[in-house]
Amino acid sequence: MIKMEEHECEEEEKDPSFEEFSHPIPWQKIEAEGLDCDYALLFLKEEADNLFRQLEEEVVYSTGEESKVQVFGKVYNIPRKQATYGNAGLIYTYSGVRRLASPWTPTLECIRNAVTDATGRQFNFVLINRYKDGQDHMGEHRDDEKELDPSCPIASVSLGAARDFVFRHRDARGKRSNRRIDPVKLELAHGSLLLMNPPTNTFWYHSLPVRKKVLSPRINLTFRRILEDIAEQSKRNINIKNPD
Repeated sequence: MIKMEEHECEEEEKDPSFEEFSHPIPWQKIEAEGLDCDYALLFLKEEADNLFRQLEEEVVYSTGEESKVQVFGKVYNIPRKQATYGNAGLIYTYSGVRRLASPWTPTLECIRNAVTDATGRQFNFVLINRYKDGQDHMGEHRDDEKELDPSCPIASVSLGAARDFVFRHRDARGKRSNRRIDPVKLELAHGSLLLMNPPTNTFWYHSLPVRKKVLSPRINLTFRRILEDIAEQSKRNINIKNPD
């Protein structure tokens, strides 16, 4: 069963599970077996509209080889635009591709700080996906790369068109699945924040499926905390393979 509860994080709130949330916004708790998420509206429409416009001006998306991804040994074009920003020198590796973080832009710093104020968590990296319309999508995957701090949630901010977001348990995927566990589907609204808390990415895959009726763009920002020592080791490995 999926449990969704609304919590007001006010000063008199005694529930210790919400003490980490420092900004008083209404949170919804979303739970299933091994799934633990929190969902809230972080930005009102006018502010979200302004942030979307500013990101359209500031963000530089990857091109060429950096706009491809490796799946089961084959290379494909990514069905959306991507960019990576964060603290100096950070590298994030996923789907066979290494991404070096570009410096934070003013708007990204503003959004990151708002997420930190709302959650009490610090983030040093963001992966940005831009979906031009409902044809752009993301396949099922887990954000479980070794560079990520396993104790820190992933904070997903959505701006633009509302899109369906689907969780599927790892034991209920494919025709040979050995368990019947219903998927969890959410609609991520303009200005919303979804926290994927541990151990969600251990047990649940997530995706953003094609929705042909969606005609307008969406920008999604997933804030993460990368472990600095592992990122530094990845950087040294790159330098060894590609000496000047």
